[in-house]
Amino acid sequence: MTDWPAFAGFTITATLLLLGLVRATSVSATLPTREEVEWLDALPDDADHLAAGDAVAPNREPMDISSGALFVNVLVSHGLFLVLLVGAAVYTAVPPGAFGLSVGLGEVGLGVGFGVALSVANTAAGAVAESMGYAPSEDLRALLAPESTGGWTLLLGGTLPLVAVFEEALFRGALIGAFAVGFGVSPWLLAVVSSAAFALAHEVQGPAGVAVTGTLGFVLAAGYILTGSLLVVVIAHYLVNAVELVVFEGLGVELRGG
Repeated sequence: MTDWPAFAGFTITATLLLLGLVRATSVSATLPTREEVEWLDALPDDADHLAAGDAVAPNREPMDISSGALFVNVLVSHGLFLVLLVGAAVYTAVPPGAFGLSVGLGEVGLGVGFGVALSVANTAAGAVAESMGYAPSEDLRALLAPESTGGWTLLLGGTLPLVAVFEEALFRGALIGAFAVGFGVSPWLLAVVSSAAFALAHEVQGPAGVAVTGTLGFVLAAGYILTGSLLVVVIAHYLVNAVELVVFEGLGVELRGG
């Protein structure tokens, strides 16, 4: 018999812990800007020994963080939370169907179609935002963008899939699907709550990024509720992130206002 209160207690605690970690990170450190990332990348290996006039730094000291370090951080943190979430579901006997777990060609097709549609809308909105000199995800994209083929392979084949699986399993599968099944709460009400939590989990992107992410989270929640499939939104989530990075960083699309 499923122990719904225990699963809910774990899920809520894990979500609050995740939000607390994000909050602590956003308060203690400021995401480096694109100019800072590019300045760091341009420095030679012996940059510590340069004369004062040899390199002009941005206005503030950039964070000492690399794309590789960020990859490791995401892999460890999201991977650990995902293992704990799955462990809690198994321990409390939550049925896979409550999460919307099933695999089929139809779901894969829906996920790809949904993801492509969201990606087109997201990329178009990003292009318009950049052309107006306003892009809340720009600095994060610059930090994530690899400089090598191996880096892109790690990003597209490891980091982004894990991010999509964990975030959809928590914010859609658990907070909407499992809670709706276990407690008889309206999934649309849960979608509002989970989308707000999803937005706060991206606080490092700033107020504008939180608003955009919250909107995207609700659209994904709607897709999850209407299809009843976790796989659909995992694929869609992955495609949105991957296409945005490839278009703006991999292909170098840059539309900025004067």
